[in-house]
Amino acid sequence: MTDREVVHCVAPKGVLRVALNYGNRVLVDRGAGGRPQGISVEIAGLLSDWLSVDMSFVDYHRAADVSDAAAQDLWDVCFLAVDPERAKLITFTDPYVRIDGCYLVPARCSARDASELFSSSVKVGSVEGSAYSLTLQRKPGARNLRIYPDMATMFAALDNGEVDAVAGIGDVMQIKAAQRVGARVLHPSFMDIRQALGVPKGRFIAAAALKDFVRDLSRADMIGDILERHGVSRTCALL
Repeated sequence: MTDREVVHCVAPKGVLRVALNYGNRVLVDRGAGGRPQGISVEIAGLLSDWLSVDMSFVDYHRAADVSDAAAQDLWDVCFLAVDPERAKLITFTDPYVRIDGCYLVPARCSARDASELFSSSVKVGSVEGSAYSLTLQRKPGARNLRIYPDMATMFAALDNGEVDAVAGIGDVMQIKAAQRVGARVLHPSFMDIRQALGVPKGRFIAAAALKDFVRDLSRADMIGDILERHGVSRTCALL
């Protein structure tokens, strides 16, 4: 198969359509003028160069919305945490970065660590379709999980006393804890969120090409450098 044919398999519309999940602020955010920036954006740019094809961004507010759109031919590549449920719709590369999944608890909660929290009767809020929600729904204690459509609604529930803790990405939980008197993030984390690139299920050639691309980044020792440029420790790199 020629390079041109591979590019067509990855970007069949002639432009690389990159799904950005703004629900994960560790990987993507908006900079000056609302321009997307972050780890996902930089890696997407490198992939665009690697394929010698232009790219465009398709914006989503939640990971669940990205995975739900996988069968609708709306994007060509995504940046999501690997999960068995998502893998029914998406073929993932090897994970390239590890992110902590942590609980934030308010001053009124006496839990000391993550294992104690979720195995107790404490009600825990989480965002629908997120990697940590999908994981927690498979764990003992899932009956105490309360699912919310987005992070703003989840934190409103915490502040109103509807739940006694919330789950999320560690760095984001630290920011939110600092905004609430007496709130804290429980350590150690309750899970490793392993992020990868993905393509819609059934695009076998595209999946193989992305796996080669991620391996090329790893061989060039570029992943740690990319993480550090965006404020994430290079020790979080998995390749």
